[in-house]
Amino acid sequence: MSPNEAGRTEFDPDLATALALERELQTPECRRNRGRLVSLLADDFTEVGASGAVWDKASILDLLSSEDSVEIEVLELSGRAISADLVLVHWISKTYELRARRTSLWRRIESGWELVHHQGTPLN
Repeated sequence: MSPNEAGRTEFDPDLATALALERELQTPECRRNRGRLVSLLADDFTEVGASGAVWDKASILDLLSSEDSVEIEVLELSGRAISADLVLVHWISKTYELRARRTSLWRRIESGWELVHHQGTPLN
């Protein structure tokens, strides 16, 4: 793959799909829907949260099942394809007055796209 192919724009349908899925994951409806989360999170999913805590798929599903409904504002959402089957997404989350810089790695599989890794870093 040439460097130009990896640097596709937001008009690329794969990138647009990954950005839309990232937005969906931040909605209370999605976060409360265990079936939807199971389909979106890879079996080998990992997360390093803004708190520094580390989760895998099972532990994040448990956490989200008991999460209070929180409105997560998605700011400065962008991304880029890093290969034909991987998209790296960047954004800033805002909940109440807390902000964090976020990155997510989405992988294409036969049935669509799944989230492989997510990380949050607190912003002052």
